[in-house]
Amino acid sequence: MWTGQKQGITDGEMDGQVDVVVVGAGYAGLAAALRLKDEGIDFVVLEASGRVGGRVLSEVREGGAVVDQGGQWVGPTQKNLLALAERFGCETFPSWEEGRHIEVWRDGSRVAYDGAAPEAGPGIDDYCRVTTLLDAMAKSVDLDQPWLTPDFELWDSQTAESFFRAQTGDEDAIRRLALAIQGVWSCEPREISLFHVVFYIAAADGYEQLMETRDCAQDSRFHGGAAAPATALAVELGDRLCLNTPVEAVEQDEQGAMVRTGSGVIRARRVVVALPPPATSGISFTPTLSISRRGWLAHSPMGRVAKVHAVYTQPFWRAAGLSGIATVYDDGPVGVVFDNSPADASMGILVGFVYGDRVSDWAERPAAERRAAVLETLAAIAGPQATDPVDYTEKIWPYDEFAQGGYEAYVTPGGWTGYARDGWRTPSGVIHWAGTETAGRWNGYIDGAIGSGYRAADEVLAAMVDAR
Repeated sequence: MWTGQKQGITDGEMDGQVDVVVVGAGYAGLAAALRLKDEGIDFVVLEASGRVGGRVLSEVREGGAVVDQGGQWVGPTQKNLLALAERFGCETFPSWEEGRHIEVWRDGSRVAYDGAAPEAGPGIDDYCRVTTLLDAMAKSVDLDQPWLTPDFELWDSQTAESFFRAQTGDEDAIRRLALAIQGVWSCEPREISLFHVVFYIAAADGYEQLMETRDCAQDSRFHGGAAAPATALAVELGDRLCLNTPVEAVEQDEQGAMVRTGSGVIRARRVVVALPPPATSGISFTPTLSISRRGWLAHSPMGRVAKVHAVYTQPFWRAAGLSGIATVYDDGPVGVVFDNSPADASMGILVGFVYGDRVSDWAERPAAERRAAVLETLAAIAGPQATDPVDYTEKIWPYDEFAQGGYEAYVTPGGWTGYARDGWRTPSGVIHWAGTETAGRWNGYIDGAIGSGYRAADEVLAAMVDAR
């Protein structure tokens, strides 16, 4: 049985033996641990940071506002997250979308529209034509064995940008398509494999699921923030969860594996690694991971994104008939805006997203300049009152010590064809891989992370049965 120390240990010795070590307490690692706990397996979870949730971070501000600095939404087809929330009594409420949405263009024009998407506007016809084509391509994707997809190598050999430009010469349509790539994958179209885009659309069951609000990926939010189910799950794990305990090395031998931390060594029969690719690459593995696994990690950079929240005494934009939802095609830092106010509208909160190349420039500016640039965009969307929030906060994910980017890793051209068959999620000896990047359904989302944790735990359980 486990003889290590309690949750939150930061120093002292940690030596013991368990059946399974789970590395990482994001949603993937927590889900794996929960499955193992439910099956009566002896385990411990080691988390490098001082909290659970990983790339989901719910922050309570000084005035009482709860803001989600990472992943925050849940949609009706995200069954894993909804079931986990129900198990732990974490309630949701519909995302606010009533009122007119706004588009802001490079010439300063501000266009309001009703409904899920504008029916007219610069580049809209070609944008719709290309996204319809992407949907059709996604229907051929094999989510369990992606390399069996027809045209797999062809699609993985090109970027999203090269594909877009082969379909349309309309620069406004290209801008719309680029913002879609930035908004979902937090990168630029020139960086991402076309196959990864198509795979991701298939994993969500359609392009609209990724982009829209009601009945789609942005349908609902959690009253206590999106980290609430993770926090509740962590309480159930109790002293099997050790925070502030980074793993330095995993060494496999005939008996299983030794997991080395700064506090000691834990021996385990099996290991589940549930980390973002950069954090995984920061662990020393003996024997060295396969060429396929290392190649997969090398072709999976993290997205570049920042989230900014401006808090007001009330959601004043609603009185003007505005939803607080906007897409921004100008040269400012913010690309997309949502109304992130609490369910009771006791205060007003606008959240802005800074993506890709925009965040690389904006993040290097002094804090006052960053704030001013964001508020200027919010004022163009919601009115001049937006320049005077009672609170302002930002989370620049590439600066996060552990995630090193967000919200997920995307795959560069050639990554899928060169390395996925054996490097995507195939176990490496007694090491099993979890994390939202390894999911077949809702890849890149909290739901996909949970599903990946369950899958990895099931692999462990099956291996233990076979070893008896």
